[in-house]
Amino acid sequence: MTSSATFHRPDQPEPPGDERHEGVYGPFVITDADRREVLGYRLALFAVALSQAGLLAQWHWLGAGALWPWLLPMAAGLGLALRWIHIYLRPLHRALQLFWLLGCLGLTGLALAAGPAGMANAAAADGRWIWAIGPFFAALAGVGFKEFFCFRRPEAIGVTLLLPIALLGHLSGLMSHASCGLLLALEAGLLLVLTLRKFPMPAAADVGDKSVFAYLEAQRLSLNA
Repeated sequence: MTSSATFHRPDQPEPPGDERHEGVYGPFVITDADRREVLGYRLALFAVALSQAGLLAQWHWLGAGALWPWLLPMAAGLGLALRWIHIYLRPLHRALQLFWLLGCLGLTGLALAAGPAGMANAAAADGRWIWAIGPFFAALAGVGFKEFFCFRRPEAIGVTLLLPIALLGHLSGLMSHASCGLLLALEAGLLLVLTLRKFPMPAAADVGDKSVFAYLEAQRLSLNA
């Protein structure tokens, strides 16, 4: 999440387990609460990756019926990931959360219109549903972009690019169902690789520079004063 961290005073004792770091605007510490938040973010994103892979695998081998249970952990996981993600720019963070909310409303509308068991077939038959559910996947692509921007992981840019290409290809009718499915399967595999590679990383990598968060928050408060 966007942090409201304050600067760490050099003469202030650090609780056991806290890690001191030097930031752009001053020293800061990584606390146990930060580490729990990062773990929550990584687990939530892993749940999204696992659910998406499961949905696509079931669709390919067992058909499009009753795929909706996979959407529940996908929606909850992405929502939690966007709750705990660390993004310096508050407007960007809020925009991704808004996309998630709009996409969830679109998925709900699709479920009401086509029935839970018919959601996949309805979306595949009528590309206009992409306008309703697309914001959800735009939020997921935004997370991929953040991961690439911060860590330069090739699988992250794959997630960022393949999702919109597949969905826009289906919306425009320029891409066959098989081609869209192939791109989505590749994206799901890359997302799974991305999430698994995050677990060995130190928590500080996902927390970012808390002194920047503190500086930006101070700037925002001064403008609103």
